[in-house]
Amino acid sequence: MQIDWEKFLWPYEEAVNELKIKFRSLRQSFTVNGEHSPIEFVVGRVKAISSIEEKMDRRIISPEVIETDMQDIAGIRIVCQFVEDIYRVVDLIHKREDMTVVEERDYVKNAKPSGYRSYHLVIKYNVELPDGNKSVICEIQIRTMAMNFWATVEHTLNYKYQGDYPDDVQERLRKTAEAAFQLDEEMAQIHEEVKEAQKFFNQQRTNQ
Repeated sequence: MQIDWEKFLWPYEEAVNELKIKFRSLRQSFTVNGEHSPIEFVVGRVKAISSIEEKMDRRIISPEVIETDMQDIAGIRIVCQFVEDIYRVVDLIHKREDMTVVEERDYVKNAKPSGYRSYHLVIKYNVELPDGNKSVICEIQIRTMAMNFWATVEHTLNYKYQGDYPDDVQERLRKTAEAAFQLDEEMAQIHEEVKEAQKFFNQQRTNQ
């Protein structure tokens, strides 16, 4: 089966664009009401064709089942200030009627051996196409800024080592992951003060 990549990826591109707009609007709704937003920023992407093909070969995924067996073709990343914000965003997503959670993995409380922390949701999202609605599977990753910084560095190193890290690099990654988590723990102790400061700042900006 030959895949027409342009046609195949179009619904995923639509889903990513729509989801970015919706989550950014959700963030704005908190801001305009002078409330702390659990969402700091949102980014998204559709997996590159070369990455899809590599994963298909590595995991022996046939073209016939790629839509169901590869859950991260469309990816949304939501970055938060505090760990408690992650769970608030998860709760908000569960309550939405325009997307359905089909799978979730909590790597915040249960970090991977590498030290990686993040909350992963797999959702089904409907996009309206000229020939009707299509349900698309998307992965949503929710992290704090500290977790996101660590994950970005680890992802870059993975291109070099392909997951086979030297022992000293592996140990440093583990230690820096723990340091990032400790930063989140410390920030949790002053989150009320930060929220109050943000509320004051938003009110001042609105009054200008």
